[in-house]
Amino acid sequence: MLKLYSRLAVVLFLITSCASTKKVKFEDYVFKTRTEEQKYQSSYDKALKLWNIPYTEEDIQTTFGTAHVVIAGPRNGKDLVLLHGMDASSTMWYPNIQVLAKKHRIYAIDFLMEPGKSNLTAKALSSEEIVIWYNEIFSHYKLKKFDIIGASRGGWIATLLATQKTNSIDRIVLLSPAQTFKFIDKVGKTTSALMLKLFPSEKKFGKTLNTFSTHPEKISQIYKRQFYLANKYAKSNSSMLKMHPFSDKELQSIDNPVLVLIGDKDVINSEDSLERAQKYLKNSKTKVIKDAGHFLSIDQSKITNDAMINFLE
Repeated sequence: MLKLYSRLAVVLFLITSCASTKKVKFEDYVFKTRTEEQKYQSSYDKALKLWNIPYTEEDIQTTFGTAHVVIAGPRNGKDLVLLHGMDASSTMWYPNIQVLAKKHRIYAIDFLMEPGKSNLTAKALSSEEIVIWYNEIFSHYKLKKFDIIGASRGGWIATLLATQKTNSIDRIVLLSPAQTFKFIDKVGKTTSALMLKLFPSEKKFGKTLNTFSTHPEKISQIYKRQFYLANKYAKSNSSMLKMHPFSDKELQSIDNPVLVLIGDKDVINSEDSLERAQKYLKNSKTKVIKDAGHFLSIDQSKITNDAMINFLE
């Protein structure tokens, strides 16, 4: 399985390397043209309205570019940072946000190397620079002892932040964190996502949703449109290849209370991931959500919401 993953990684690297050498008039790390960026951001705005609660959007300047943050919830609530999954943007929290924002002050951050409203003005960031970028945002909002929820790639980033000797994180929720405890579980099945990224089409998009979700019919059509455009218009990048499972020592360095949730039909993680979490995270709880795939926050939103809130409160 590891050998198959490595082959796919090489294919993606070669294709994205070739793509990066093409000359484009519109200089942007994520989007190929300004028109495509505008179409995507229009779909983002529509999807964000699915939150159906009051929110504000802020752009803050950082060393590496603009950070786009969506803020909601009571000002006196405990601070909660949300890190979305790959290409999903902060709009992905629409099935969860009303519950999460009841007692928490929400800071949903668009990752600047993916489709969203953050904007990278530097070269692709290293893991060390990713940590610096997020810490600049945390410092800007004076976040101390805040909770954090990370989904998929966002879960990997949340874990990366928690492994730092100096951090202000309190409780951590990981929703099927990608490449965190082990490499992708079912590599063969996830090739649909790779093909969608390289050769986007509505058919491949539908196949990808069926692979990653047990209930794709639950996904809002408005959000589906945004997610499809993220794959259609955004340039492929090889940053996923830099995500490696954390070492035993790195995981053991995390003292925070951690909740790890995966779906029983997840193609990214399996119970092997939970076993490693239980073994090396000092203060962890794990749970398998039944009838859920990688998109467990949508597939079984109520069960997932209840598990997160019970843990955070």
